[in-house]
Amino acid sequence: MGQKTHPYGFRVGITEPHKSRWYAPKALYGELLVEDYRIREFVDKRLNRTPPFAAVSDIQIERTREELKVIVSTARPGLVIGPKGAEVDRLTEELQYLTGRKVSIAINEIKNPDITAQLVAEGIAEQLKKRASFRRIVKMRAEAAMQNGAQGVRILIAGRLGGAEMSRRLDTRLGRLPLSTLQANIDYGFATSFTTYGALGVKVWVFRGMFGENTDPDPAPGGRRPRARGRR
Repeated sequence: MGQKTHPYGFRVGITEPHKSRWYAPKALYGELLVEDYRIREFVDKRLNRTPPFAAVSDIQIERTREELKVIVSTARPGLVIGPKGAEVDRLTEELQYLTGRKVSIAINEIKNPDITAQLVAEGIAEQLKKRASFRRIVKMRAEAAMQNGAQGVRILIAGRLGGAEMSRRLDTRLGRLPLSTLQANIDYGFATSFTTYGALGVKVWVFRGMFGENTDPDPAPGGRRPRARGRR
């Protein structure tokens, strides 16, 4: 029937960890879930949509009884931390005011942004907004991902491309993408480009290799990546 499965959601609990890691009784669960959404929305708006434009790709949340820990994955950690840690201190204070809880922030540096799907999608969306040639952008980004270690990449953009009267799609694929293989490390990203002639959608899939082959370019803070066990 043409139904699609989100590559990350498909693997959660098998080869990928949850992006929110905490336990709560039934009465508190809904409140904390909404709080997680607000935190992610706030951090994305604060660091990605306004200066310093820190290229944040992922926000993970861990809770204990005492504190709330926010793990921010960014390609530009210096901009998130700021001079002498001023920016990260200010962000911590803002999150404490937003949630009313004790907050700590951990910064996880992305060493290879060219194969991080969310950052690739955001970059393409930004260039589309500036009216650059969409075919050239997609081709350049796909080739850059392959040159930086990706084993496969797919970029799909849809909407009024080039300001055309009718919307259409451009689908570019390089290498291989085993989407049905649970052991495949597939990164997925989505971004929307709001142009003067309408919204364009950008989807990016990047195949980094199989889990267990040391293909993960961005370990979690402290050199440990919280990951669910692979299939036996």
